[in-house]
Amino acid sequence: MTTTARGGVDVRAKTYLGLFAITLATLMYEIALTRIFSVTMWYHFAFVAISVALFGMTIGALLVYLLPERFRDADVKRHLWRSSLLFSVSLAVCFVTQLAIPFSPHGTLVGLWSIAVTCIVISIPFVFSGIVVCLALTRFPGRVNRLYAADLIGAAIGCVLLVVLLSRLDGPSSVIVVGALAGLGAVAFASDAGSRRGVRLAVGVVVVLGGFGAFNGYLHSRGNPFLRIIWAKEAPDVKHRYEKWNAFSRVTVDGFENVAQPPAGYGYSTKLPGDFRVNQLGMVIDSTAGTMLTRYTGNPAETDFLRYDITNLAHWAKPHGDVLVIGVGGGRDILGALEFGQKSVTGVEINNNILNITNHKYGDFTGHLDRNPRVKFVNDEARSYLARTDRKYDIIQISLIDTWAATSAGAYALTENSLYTTDAWKIFFDRLKPGGVLSVSRWYELSYRQKPLETYRTTALAAQTLKERGVANPRDHILIYHGPEYSVGLNNVNTATILVSPQPFSQATRTTIAREAQRLEFTPVLTRREAVDPHFAALTSPKGPGAAVKAFSEDISPPSDNRPFFFQMANLHTFLSGGGFRDDFATRPVLVLGMLAITVLGLAIGCIVVPLLLTTKRTAHRGMRPFYTYFAGIGLGFLLVEVSQLQRLSIFLGHPIYALTVVLFSVLFFSGLGSMATERVIRADRPTSMVVPLIVLLGAVAAFGVLTPAVVHGMDAATTPVRIATAIGLLAPLSFLMGMPFAIGMRVAASRPGAPTAFLWGINGATSVCASVFGMVIAVFFGISIAFWCGFVAYAMAAGAMAVIARSRPDRAVVVDEAVVAPPEPARIGAVGAQA
Repeated sequence: MTTTARGGVDVRAKTYLGLFAITLATLMYEIALTRIFSVTMWYHFAFVAISVALFGMTIGALLVYLLPERFRDADVKRHLWRSSLLFSVSLAVCFVTQLAIPFSPHGTLVGLWSIAVTCIVISIPFVFSGIVVCLALTRFPGRVNRLYAADLIGAAIGCVLLVVLLSRLDGPSSVIVVGALAGLGAVAFASDAGSRRGVRLAVGVVVVLGGFGAFNGYLHSRGNPFLRIIWAKEAPDVKHRYEKWNAFSRVTVDGFENVAQPPAGYGYSTKLPGDFRVNQLGMVIDSTAGTMLTRYTGNPAETDFLRYDITNLAHWAKPHGDVLVIGVGGGRDILGALEFGQKSVTGVEINNNILNITNHKYGDFTGHLDRNPRVKFVNDEARSYLARTDRKYDIIQISLIDTWAATSAGAYALTENSLYTTDAWKIFFDRLKPGGVLSVSRWYELSYRQKPLETYRTTALAAQTLKERGVANPRDHILIYHGPEYSVGLNNVNTATILVSPQPFSQATRTTIAREAQRLEFTPVLTRREAVDPHFAALTSPKGPGAAVKAFSEDISPPSDNRPFFFQMANLHTFLSGGGFRDDFATRPVLVLGMLAITVLGLAIGCIVVPLLLTTKRTAHRGMRPFYTYFAGIGLGFLLVEVSQLQRLSIFLGHPIYALTVVLFSVLFFSGLGSMATERVIRADRPTSMVVPLIVLLGAVAAFGVLTPAVVHGMDAATTPVRIATAIGLLAPLSFLMGMPFAIGMRVAASRPGAPTAFLWGINGATSVCASVFGMVIAVFFGISIAFWCGFVAYAMAAGAMAVIARSRPDRAVVVDEAVVAPPEPARIGAVGAQA
């Protein structure tokens, strides 16, 4: 069956196919940008890509609304294929342009200019995508539910397809291929419009972009791509010895195998012989987080330098034991355990590319540690693995695990955050043998900080976890030492190691650690009898860390799964005291998020208020206030629920890839199915049928919010397939219902002659932009649960607005082709034509 637009244009299968391809490419490009931004900028700027994408699409919708003479109903299909083609071409052109823009994250005029230009450039393709989606969803009211389903299902398939694409190609090549996929949408729309010229142009674009993307990917695999990253973290990116991408990292290897040099690291004792040399290669994740590949032939003398590293302090007290290393990297901590003669070493690494580089690509260099009978490698998220295994260890080691990398879920979930929560540490403690030690190494002092904030927060985390386990005096269970300072560029850095045990440290352990620390000239930070400053003593007092935490302007509170943002140390108090405006890693992410929140709020207001003021036909807005409230409510509600559950379930699923493919795919796919079901739910002769789905949705959101934390906590030890099935089971019914409100609202709005449907789509997009940012603001400052319940409030607001709309609907509305369409005004009958 076909239906028609307001200008009498048929909706055919090619219309659905074109929209499917455009939204598929849109989400792929949006997520790919978060991956690119995590490499070229700092990881917290990756989140900007999501907001800019939504904002660009909203601008596209507003152009449709503000330029009705240009986007006439009779020309809708011509505009669909042309805008799709412009989306495809501009995607490639703007991406190449963005790569050439130097990036500066600092609050200078140059820094602000680079950020502004970057945002403007990357938003251009999304403007054309927004035009396509807006036209498709507002000019075919009789099939808005099915078109919206094609929109959401295309996006759902796109998030899965990008994971596959990034496992085969590098980031830049993948983006160009995405441009080719967008061109397929233009082919479908041009064919639907009967434009042979359009089909030829679109096919040409698909061939050129697809061929170039594939060829550049081939060149990349040979180490000499034509298109590559130009700027990375404020500096020109160099040609790398080896480079490999996936959906949540870019890993590069550099250096010279046969050049001996002093061991790389920031925790070595001053007693390390100055003439010690080792062959190493540098492995870097997303241009920032480094680890070393070390030449190893099995000769213990090659790794003697690791006996001088403060990160290996626990090995002195617990020799000949079973060790688990979280974050294998280049195998340095594995070698450390072998150097100390540990009985067995299990290395858990979330990134398969790192394991392949360490054990296969450079396996001959590293000594093929995976073939050592005492070593076992596991490709998994450590917390998930430990929750499932029954094995217990003498030492669990976490050494400077901070990738500074945004996942392809859009920086909503940072993989290392799940390791630094009280919930995670309870699991770690449960997997320690009696007297076992959790060894965590973090930065102690960095030149741009006045306080050892990371060490403070790790101490608070340890003390809080111990208190929740019933420990009376946490200080008896904690030992902290730091190493000497090292110069890194203009910064001076040093490392602290925090040793924590569920049982009080024995006198023998304390004596051994103190003796070796003194010999190696490591400085005691916290022991039973001394503390380097009163803050460490207060954080580990019998009363718990609460009072000491409140004394800080920075946020050093113990993270939990509800607020897992270990590295975000700016809170409201920080900003009120002026400390939030320092340019450092502790406050910059939250500062950027706050600035972005203010910016998008201003832009959203501008996108809603300004069009109202500019509209000359003010009668079009008469009686539409409930619709504005409704579309704002569902825009806020959908994104707030999605963002919060993406964060929560990514921890539960245990891998960022699962967060992307399971959570985003489930939300979008089942929302699409819900949209398709809308035509079977609402009836023009029953106004209550428009309200009932909203009431049911509110009940489902409430049930989801209450049940999900309990289900997640109760299934910590479930296998990965069971977790995935559980997540889908939780998300499917809720997402199905979340897919209905937009289609219901758009069909009801279309029943009103002259209703500004494009403007309603723009309101929905503008509030979605706000929700994408404010959802993270709320989660960072107040917790994921609060962000979720804010989504519930937004949906309640929408339900109230729909109740008002249902009571005020004109009785003369009729149903035509299963769509609610009001009889056209007599003066418009001839111009509009038959509506079917």
